[in-house]
Amino acid sequence: MAEPPRDIFRLSRDWLSVQEVVDSVSSSRCGAVSVFIGATREDQVEGRKVIGLQYEAYEAMVQSELSRLAAALRARWPSLLHICIHHRLGWVKVGEASVVMAISSPHRLDGQEAIQHAVTQLKASAPIWKKEVYNTQESSWKENSECSWSQRGGASD
Repeated sequence: MAEPPRDIFRLSRDWLSVQEVVDSVSSSRCGAVSVFIGATREDQVEGRKVIGLQYEAYEAMVQSELSRLAAALRARWPSLLHICIHHRLGWVKVGEASVVMAISSPHRLDGQEAIQHAVTQLKASAPIWKKEVYNTQESSWKENSECSWSQRGGASD
């Protein structure tokens, strides 16, 4: 009996486990697991050092958008088996993962293309917002340039 495709989505205020995400998509039917880890990076903004990010989300809508994203990925790459996306909420210090996603597929190319597309679409459509917090204790909400409503209009970072 064929293993049915699985979509696993989680928003968490706790540390993200890359191994848990990888394990959730692993299958003997697949020769590839493509992974993306988005980490909070140390950055300088107008002379201030970023020390972390504060994430907020419209959680019910995020789940809906992730379901739509998974359906779109499967339509474009029918060979995909399992899709898992975990995203942090709350405080994420520099060096920690903000998002971990993995996709299993029989061969690597579909999974690699799908994971790249998934990252871009997640940033463009999921109602998740981040605020940069600086070493001066100041903070600033950041706009995802991939969002259609962005002032920057579609540039990527």
